[in-house]
Amino acid sequence: MRKAIGVDLGGTHVTAAVVGDDGKILSSHEQDLDDHGVEVVLTAMEAVIGAALDDVKEDGVPIGIGSAGNIDLHSGTILYSPNFQWDNVPLAARLGEKFKQPIFIGNDARCATLGEYTYGTGRGTKDFALLTIGTGIGGGIVSDGTLVLGNAAGAGEIGHHQIRPSDGFVCNCGKIGCFEAQASGTGLIRHAFAVKPSFPRSVLLERKPEKLGSKAIRKAAQAGDRHALAAWQNFAADLAIGVANIIAFVNPEVIALGGGVSSAGEFMLDAISGRVDQLTTMVPKGTTRIAIATLGNDAGPIGAAVMALRGGLKSGAAA
Repeated sequence: MRKAIGVDLGGTHVTAAVVGDDGKILSSHEQDLDDHGVEVVLTAMEAVIGAALDDVKEDGVPIGIGSAGNIDLHSGTILYSPNFQWDNVPLAARLGEKFKQPIFIGNDARCATLGEYTYGTGRGTKDFALLTIGTGIGGGIVSDGTLVLGNAAGAGEIGHHQIRPSDGFVCNCGKIGCFEAQASGTGLIRHAFAVKPSFPRSVLLERKPEKLGSKAIRKAAQAGDRHALAAWQNFAADLAIGVANIIAFVNPEVIALGGGVSSAGEFMLDAISGRVDQLTTMVPKGTTRIAIATLGNDAGPIGAAVMALRGGLKSGAAA
């Protein structure tokens, strides 16, 4: 069995997994990130990658790394990463000073798309899209069996198409009403604050900031809390707009919803399915299935490993 190291570099932790060519994770190592400084992150990455390589005990095992931001696929340089506030960090070169294995770097959401397409919900399809819904919204698109990268590896920034440009929330990218600003976990929290004046007696938001998360609001909505339900309905309306737009853009066979917010499962699907159908006009209704992604948080490292086994992300290459 061929193996690769799949690394998922997130904003709060970094994970390195040993992944077989059957898509199974054989072992995994994780380290929290309390500081986004380049040297601190490199030290953490070296620790988990080194531990994963110790598990393999083989020479020449390739390393694939999924990182947020815009990546130069040829040099492995992070051109810009909003999560880390990095500009032009030569990540592959820096890691290559310690590890002599081949190192490949791609956008984390595109890696997750590759993982979910190859071994998860997208398996067996030709046209597929993944939405990773967490603090923000990432994603990727597979068209006719090919992962869409675009001219400068920037395709798939699904979270940054605007759905409410005149009256929406301000996005971290600087625009108003981005899909990510409206329909991510952060967006759900913002919706809860936006409707709060209509529920003066609500205690939904009266908790410690570290405990005020989208999951708590979603659970309150499921329990019937009127304030939470109002926020959830507005969130679902915005999520449906974005999903319907993706159907109009690329008409995939399947759109998979991943990321932490997708743990809502059927509660989320029930909230958006009818609305998506209403908003789907020029594309034949019912030709895109909306599903919950099956790989969960494993999609990132699995996809990064797939990327490594295939020698990196390449325009026009089969997904």
